Amino acid sequence: MTIDLSRVYIERCNKETEEILEKESASFLNTSISYFKNHLNEFLYIQSPVFDEIKVDAISMEVDDVFGTYMALFGLKVQKKHTKTIKNFLEQHLHTNSIKNYSALFAGNEGLWEINLPLNFIEGFQEDMTIEQALFLTCDFIQNLVQQIEISE
Repeated sequence: MTIDLSRVYIERCNKETEEILEKESASFLNTSISYFKNHLNEFLYIQSPVFDEIKVDAISMEVDDVFGTYMALFGLKVQKKHTKTIKNFLEQHLHTNSIKNYSALFAGNEGLWEINLPLNFIEGFQEDMTIEQALFLTCDFIQNLVQQIEISE
């Protein structure tokens, strides 16, 4: 999947208040993912029309305050009936011997899955990658999940 960076909308926000700290240009994606370890009070909100292809409106990235893992948070627009497929996919494709601190909850009022995905446990993740590289990795992971859901239908 390729992301057209000219059509990406990015905000750096305060985790506690969700206040926009700064609207960023696409060049901010060249920043190291470790930025979030140095700015624990921030999250990055990324929106792109390309995300429609993977059934997502936007992706937020941050570091989890409790576990210290890099997280991607997003709403996945698929039906609740895919619970087993989603949870099985996450269990099989997140690699760690420690707690897999993901969450996947269906929000009935919004009709989508609210997923918190620990990037550290995705094959290929490295702490020295850029935010852009982590975003590509996240999108590939989501695309594979969506393909698995479509196969199971």
